[in-house]
Amino acid sequence: FQVGDSCVSAATPTEEMNGAGNLMDFLDEPFPDVSTYEDFHTIDWLREKSRDTDRHRKITSKSKESLWELIKSLLDAWSGWVVMLLIGLLSGTLAGVIDLAVDWMTDLKEGVCLSAFWYSHEQCCWTSNETTFDDRDKCPQWQKWAELMTGHAEGAGAYVLNYFLYILWALLFSFLAVSLVRVFAPYACGSGIPEIKTILSGFIIRGYLGKWTLLIKTVTLVLAVSSGLSLGKEGPLVHVACCCGNLFCSLFSKYSKNEGKRREVLSAAAAAGVSVAFGAPIGGVLFSLEEVSYYFPLKTLWRSFFAALVAAFTLRSINPFGNSRLVLFYVEYHTPWYMAELVPFILLGVFGGLWGTLFIRANIAWCRRRKTTQLGKYPVLEVIAVTGITALLAYPNPYTRRSTSELISELFNDCGALESSQLCDYVNNPNMSRPVDDIPDRPAGPGVYNALWQLTLALIFKIVITIFTFGMKIPSGLFIPSMAVGAIAGRIVGIAVEQMAYHHHDWIIFKNWCRPGADCVTPGLYAMVGAAACLGGVTRMTVSLVVIMFELTGGLEYIVPLMAAAVTSKWVADAFGKEGIYESHILLNGYPYLDVRDEFTHRTLATDVMRPRRNDPPLAVLTQDSTTVEDVETLIKDTDYNGFPVVVSRESERLIGFVQRRDLTLAIKNARQKQDGVVSSSVVYFTEDAPQLPASNPQPLKLRRILNLSPFTVTDHTPMETVVDIFRKLGLRQCLVTRSGRLLGIITKKDVLRHMAQMMNQDPESIMFN
Repeated sequence: FQVGDSCVSAATPTEEMNGAGNLMDFLDEPFPDVSTYEDFHTIDWLREKSRDTDRHRKITSKSKESLWELIKSLLDAWSGWVVMLLIGLLSGTLAGVIDLAVDWMTDLKEGVCLSAFWYSHEQCCWTSNETTFDDRDKCPQWQKWAELMTGHAEGAGAYVLNYFLYILWALLFSFLAVSLVRVFAPYACGSGIPEIKTILSGFIIRGYLGKWTLLIKTVTLVLAVSSGLSLGKEGPLVHVACCCGNLFCSLFSKYSKNEGKRREVLSAAAAAGVSVAFGAPIGGVLFSLEEVSYYFPLKTLWRSFFAALVAAFTLRSINPFGNSRLVLFYVEYHTPWYMAELVPFILLGVFGGLWGTLFIRANIAWCRRRKTTQLGKYPVLEVIAVTGITALLAYPNPYTRRSTSELISELFNDCGALESSQLCDYVNNPNMSRPVDDIPDRPAGPGVYNALWQLTLALIFKIVITIFTFGMKIPSGLFIPSMAVGAIAGRIVGIAVEQMAYHHHDWIIFKNWCRPGADCVTPGLYAMVGAAACLGGVTRMTVSLVVIMFELTGGLEYIVPLMAAAVTSKWVADAFGKEGIYESHILLNGYPYLDVRDEFTHRTLATDVMRPRRNDPPLAVLTQDSTTVEDVETLIKDTDYNGFPVVVSRESERLIGFVQRRDLTLAIKNARQKQDGVVSSSVVYFTEDAPQLPASNPQPLKLRRILNLSPFTVTDHTPMETVVDIFRKLGLRQCLVTRSGRLLGIITKKDVLRHMAQMMNQDPESIMFN
């Protein structure tokens, strides 16, 4: 039996409350690496909490000794806020740089600014004095590639050349992105949120939040989004912010030497990531609390709030969108919503739930195929192929050619007097008197009907292509593509309701709230509600989703429609399966993640799950005073267990404590180097006092200090429902099973996960990190 499998790590000694102080009696200071965990192991939350409490107690008692110690204690207390400040500043700066770079490189696929090549299309025409209101996106300084190369801006030849160069740029950007990820930082691919959820639950993935990952993810995120693929930068920005958090943790020993404290910082960093991704500081804090974090004490809530505030302030100072807002999507609607509109809003919620279910099932099936077939061996070819198909199909349709963020921004927009969008091509009645900023409902013009066809094609294209894009070996977020699908569907529904209200205003349903010459339906609002519904259907977010949406758009008045759509989409999606996209990817990758939202309702007992089973070899244990150094070294060599229970004797099997494999190895290695007389035949003692031995006997080795004297135990008749709850809420790695103080077996986190999979008729071996 393997104690802990790949999910139980070697631990450091538990602290004074567990009978631990220094590592060995003959050492004044612990030796290196004793407080670290091995890769792909789970941390012990109880031990980390105990170590931090002990550290804090020492600092508090020392602070009374001198002024310098008092200053050190104050610096220690403020270090958490300093880390949050640094995370906010760096993640806000990186988000601003990414936004500006994406704008420029997206426009680079279509043309270049002659006055300054580093200007995007919009910035180029801002500086021009020759821009007219009707052609506000055209100016002599901005030239498309065909015009620059051939001198002809119009015609079939120019169109074909622009088309070809658009595809070429897209392929170049995606090739660079996948090559950089593959060569320098394999962990920089994907969204990163499933892995961050797993890391925050206590799993160790070394390098996932490292400096190289931060650098490569930032660069390749710009390239991937600019290539025009159906992906967003919002999810990966959470990963980038967590990398920033991990970077600053290494500057303070309080966080670098305690994995539990480090995870508190990472929870706050995730909030800062969402804050800069959406310009939604409060939504970011709620997202971290609802969706990402595993352990979220009140102190972390305040610090998350501060980090999100600093990050949003930094991004606002950079002003990447040039609109003095934190986001591109900010809109202001001038009309209220009416009760009867809840029907289409709820229908959009149903659509969002169905889309979420379809997307999750199709994407997981495709990702599973990628993992188990030859397809997974050619990530570069896959990215190139998907980019080529995306660019080929996207260019002819103006709604898929532009960046997805700009598309959503246009779909959210209300049609005011200054709008030149095709979606605002309504037939104007010259006899109707009206204020400039309040355009009443009018019959749709040819531009609107043309836009509806293009939007319908764009909707089908986005639904299909996003399934194959998410999960490729490049940074790829899911928030923006999901919102785009919902916004397109919402805008189509909104225009349909608007035209129905205009042509049938005498119907009883419209009579109360639609009078001729008044604006009673806002299609942009339907786009906003649809976006929330689809995002909720995919991620199963509720509270944080609604807050993000109203911060994103400034639509505080429309919280009820957003709530109705979000709740409906969650209900519909949950009817087909409880897991959101991130939980599904956690299951697909076999990460050892115990979801606090899963219910365990089976009537099994601890004795049904514990090892050793009936036909297994007996449990590997150490005795408190009759095992030699050679016996311990042989046990370590012959087994790959990560810890050993210590008993009084093999006959009584009365439990004394639990000792970690890593601590044993380090203790014996250091004892052989630094303590005279320790040989293979030396007896290892885990008792308080070693007995007096004859002078001829070799020097004994006393290892009481590395023994955890209070390992967590349950009886063999404890219901598994209780055991699962204990593992979730206390973050245990293993739990010993006893009867009347006698050791019977052990249950690890991996055993719990395997048992849960078995109870749900899944393959128990799928719970194996690969």
